[in-house]
Amino acid sequence: MSAEAASYLYQELKLFFIGGSGLSKDALHIYGGLAIYLAARLMLPRWRWLAWALVLLAALGGEWLDMRGEHLRGDLQPDAAHWHDVWNTLFWPTILLLVERWWPPAATRPRRSKTVPPEPSGEDAERRLEEA
Repeated sequence: MSAEAASYLYQELKLFFIGGSGLSKDALHIYGGLAIYLAARLMLPRWRWLAWALVLLAALGGEWLDMRGEHLRGDLQPDAAHWHDVWNTLFWPTILLLVERWWPPAATRPRRSKTVPPEPSGEDAERRLEEA
């Protein structure tokens, strides 16, 4: 597929999502970045930096396709608009990447077991003290 055809297909896909969801382009960048990050984290649970890098790659690739399409139409936007889109796409995945460091892994989280007997109360509790 040529770069022109890929750019056209990408533009059509964006318009489809904008029309179908009623969201703005900025909101689509935010949701798209989160969706890519979370999907990558589910598929690659140990590789959080790789998941973030996939979002970066998708953001830069999408902006390249946007710039290619704008160039073909003769309607090139300023660079600040493209960096704004990259920022929107990467903001929440970056926050999750940084905060995730302090989340305990699932294997080390304390779990409540249903087989643990309840703490003794009443006479049983007093008997334990007397036995000690």
